[in-house]
Amino acid sequence: MIINLPKIIGHRGVKDLAPENTISSLEESVKHNLKWIEVDVKISKDNIPFLLHDDLLDRTTSGKGYPYNYLYKEILELDAGSWFDKKFNNVYPPTLEEVLNFCSNRIGVNIELKPNKGKEKENVDAISSLIKKKKLNVQYYFSSFDYYSLELMRNKMPNSNLGYLVDNFDEEKILALIIQDCINLKCFSIGFSIDLISQKLIKSCKEENLKVVVYSDSNIEYTNALKLWTMGVESIFIDNPTNYKSVLDN
Repeated sequence: MIINLPKIIGHRGVKDLAPENTISSLEESVKHNLKWIEVDVKISKDNIPFLLHDDLLDRTTSGKGYPYNYLYKEILELDAGSWFDKKFNNVYPPTLEEVLNFCSNRIGVNIELKPNKGKEKENVDAISSLIKKKKLNVQYYFSSFDYYSLELMRNKMPNSNLGYLVDNFDEEKILALIIQDCINLKCFSIGFSIDLISQKLIKSCKEENLKVVVYSDSNIEYTNALKLWTMGVESIFIDNPTNYKSVLDN
């Protein structure tokens, strides 16, 4: 499956407008006419893939500790919205299956493999098993900061599209090694923190036919996005699409 990435991708849904990694956040993405969203996926104690960014449940849910200590039926009962705004007190952490059903015939999805340490294989096994059994009517690709997870997914789903995520490096030699990792994994994209981006870096990636995507800890403003696209960045992960109407309407 050939992936044509749009200029912008919603980050954890659109995490500045609704609780991240929830159906409410995905609904906001659709309202704002986004073509793609990104979500983070971990597994429960009973190996159900569901949406969660952090290692622990504490920040974005009413739960405590590691998610792999909870059955999904227990995670389903958690409040995943009140931390953002009290009006979201009925929001819960959805399963990946529910998300894929929501996205079907509607919006593309970047599935970030975000396993707890030591759960990499179980995470990939559960996600790949789910996707293999579903008849998906949605474009998707996998990404991860974790090389091992991408390697496992390449073996499980040889024809899948993969993107390698990078949050730091400090030498040109290291960049060359990162690009070689992408080649070894047959990645189609590479994602960098906005703090790392340079014209030289983009050129090095493009020379190996890698699409460059950019993310940030905070929302990337439209004026910065224009500069990044001009430099050759393919896609930008954003938290709030309000000022991107001209792009989204095209």
